[in-house]
Amino acid sequence: MNKARFLDRSTPPHVMTLVLVAGVAALSMNVFLPSLAAMSVYFGTDYAVMQFAVSGYLAATAVLQLVIGPLSDLFGRRPVMLVSIVLMIVATLICTFAPNITVFMIGRVLQAAIASGFVLARAIVRDMVPAEQAASMIGYVTMGMSVVPMVGPTVGGFLNDLAGWQASFAFVGLSAVAVLLLVFFDMGETNRQKSASFAAQFQAWPQLLRSTRFWGYALTCTLSSGLFFSFLGGAPFVGSVLYGLTPAVLGMQFFFMATGYMLGNFVSGRYASRIGIPMMMLAGNVIALVGIAIAYLLLQLDLGSHYEFFIPLALIGVGNGVTLPSANAGMVSVQPHLAGSASGLGGALTIGGGAMLSVVASSLLSEEAGTTHLLLVMLVNGVLAVA
Repeated sequence: MNKARFLDRSTPPHVMTLVLVAGVAALSMNVFLPSLAAMSVYFGTDYAVMQFAVSGYLAATAVLQLVIGPLSDLFGRRPVMLVSIVLMIVATLICTFAPNITVFMIGRVLQAAIASGFVLARAIVRDMVPAEQAASMIGYVTMGMSVVPMVGPTVGGFLNDLAGWQASFAFVGLSAVAVLLLVFFDMGETNRQKSASFAAQFQAWPQLLRSTRFWGYALTCTLSSGLFFSFLGGAPFVGSVLYGLTPAVLGMQFFFMATGYMLGNFVSGRYASRIGIPMMMLAGNVIALVGIAIAYLLLQLDLGSHYEFFIPLALIGVGNGVTLPSANAGMVSVQPHLAGSASGLGGALTIGGGAMLSVVASSLLSEEAGTTHLLLVMLVNGVLAVA
């Protein structure tokens, strides 16, 4: 395949283009989290209902990943990516100007179209390079991408304080427009083995689902990501209700997790091709489990600071950064000619599992129980991930 040249549509996309596309997908997922309490007041609804903006988005993302992968195998990565970003921009406008909670949630679910950023970035990397090299390259892509969720909630918290929750969605919309232009001018087609029909892609699923290797990679992704999604479901409540943090200060707490993720991705980019996929996955999950155990022990000491919750859980970020690039690279390499379908199906399992864990985590939270139940759910999940 031709070497990538920036802003040349006859070559594969530059790695920075993949970083930014996946970054906008991450931004739309978490930039508004510090505003959830303010949004529940604005729409006159319960905080638990407002949490559906997280879990509903994840569920929609899971379903869309089932379709986006096969569509990209059939029509190519470029057209599917462009259409997805356009849909996401329209959905963001609906969210920004929503007059009530129903319209907002419709826009929020449609926003999940940007799931293509995650699915296609993995498939495009696999189109370009072999499996072990793909683990390293995905590590570098997600390391760059992790800068966005690191600053996203922080920016969202400050925008909320300055101009209300709508400002976060306006920021996402403008970012998506910029990325749309970048993809249009930089991203050449990488899928050189287009499938014969859309139905043929789904007929290929049994081939993937019968593979124990595919299930090994997919379940590792699901359980490892589940730790992060449990945190995502519980952190806004923990910060705003249990510790009384302002949106801006709560947003800053996400720095710890995202910095850890960036560090883990750097380790993946540097060592995955040398150490190998299985050992990287195991090491990452052990690191994450240690972080949860430390947070639980600190809770028993009752130090009374929000740092006892947020800082140890940064090790989940490190663990995910070490585990996920290798697990994702393995998943799309089981059947290389089905890279798009494998990425979509595996992504659907991962995000669907994450959505369920996000709901479970947030439903167990209360002022009386504090963070105990959330940490216990994460502890069990961490043990299963290692297993």
